[in-house]
Amino acid sequence: MKDLTNGSIVRHILAMAPPIMAGMISIMVCQLVDLYFVSGLGDAAVAGVAAAGNAGFLVNGLMQVLGVGAGALIAHAVGRKDRPDANLIFNQAIVLSVLFGLLTLLAGAALSRAYMRSIAADQATIEAGTTYLLWFMPALALQFATQVMGAALRATGIVRPTMLVQAFAVAINIVLAPVLITGWGTGHALGVAGAGLASSIAVAIGVLVLLAYFRKVERYVAFNPAQWRPQPHHLKRILNVGLPAGGEFAMMFIFMAVVYYVLRDFGAAAQAGFGIGQRVLGLINMPALAVGLAAGPIAGQNVGAANAARVRETFVKAALIVTIVMTGFMILAQVKPELLLAGFSNDRETMDIAYLFLRIISLNMVAQGLIFTCSSMFQALGNTRPVLLSSATRVFTYSLPAIWLSTRPGFRMEYVWYLSVAATILQAGLSLWLLRREFRKRLTSAPKEKTPEQESAEPIAPLAREPA
Repeated sequence: MKDLTNGSIVRHILAMAPPIMAGMISIMVCQLVDLYFVSGLGDAAVAGVAAAGNAGFLVNGLMQVLGVGAGALIAHAVGRKDRPDANLIFNQAIVLSVLFGLLTLLAGAALSRAYMRSIAADQATIEAGTTYLLWFMPALALQFATQVMGAALRATGIVRPTMLVQAFAVAINIVLAPVLITGWGTGHALGVAGAGLASSIAVAIGVLVLLAYFRKVERYVAFNPAQWRPQPHHLKRILNVGLPAGGEFAMMFIFMAVVYYVLRDFGAAAQAGFGIGQRVLGLINMPALAVGLAAGPIAGQNVGAANAARVRETFVKAALIVTIVMTGFMILAQVKPELLLAGFSNDRETMDIAYLFLRIISLNMVAQGLIFTCSSMFQALGNTRPVLLSSATRVFTYSLPAIWLSTRPGFRMEYVWYLSVAATILQAGLSLWLLRREFRKRLTSAPKEKTPEQESAEPIAPLAREPA
């Protein structure tokens, strides 16, 4: 366990962000490698895998329910020096991860084809996306457990083990991808099914390695079967913090589904170009997201320690770092987008669309970085409802105009990206205003102890002790 209530905040961020970013980049690189080999199967395969991957936003929303809820409460407990509560929250979150994983497998089997029919441009894309989803669902189901374990370690200030396990799993995926997708060395090409299977095998191995780490090395939080019996009060504590954060990913799922919907009439090349550009954009966003994820546990531990000034300082320093980094990437995307997109498709039309997408959408990179930072602060404060509000505002201010415009004569796909830029900037402004209001409400007075009955009625009260 690492105490984040003392020492330089910038130093803590810079120490934690690179391993977090390395882990996320390795996952994104893995997805890009899959996309690279799938691109050899044609535009329908690329569009199908990219569109199916959007379902990951919805499942990631469920993962965030557990990761954010458990991570925030464990960080508060660490800040209070309350190890028993940290362990109880961890084990209750593990129970939820098993339940959510099983529900994901069942939903994937039942709904994959219906989902692809609702957004795909043609039958070939529907078949490719459905096949990929069915083979990829085990990976998504297993990631619930890794999400909880990673969040628990991050809340205690430890990030390197999770990064190493992720990198190891990604290396396995990268090795398996060409073998299973194109049949390298075996002569048995599985196509898009191979892409999903490679990910599922890699994630399964990663889960086993992380379990071994917890059993052999980790000491602050640990598996305790005696705490696996569901306890409604503590499950409610996790869900009260986590559900609004999960709703943010559900909003992103709707956002992305609308994009694919309005692009249907432009054909598979348009959807493929957007899919490639979106994956690369996700890679570009990784540094800002890593800084936000590093700042969250720092602020969270200080919330538990009732150090309001240090919570505010964490936000200011993180926002400054994010703004500098994202400005640099925005300039690069404007000047040389081909450096970021080279090699993902040989189809000129697909790549022209990807270039256009990245040039326009890069205009909101700074705003997106600030959104990440604000979201981490809300998580640290233990109140993620404002995150859901700002995300819903972005979705509705984008989706309704985009759908309306798509029905008008002369509609062009550039309108989709410009609307996205405007909606993102609006969300950033709203997030900053909501965070300022939350700081004033939560951090302007000294914390007061509450009775267990009060805590039960108001389970997310930063700067106040949560009952064990």
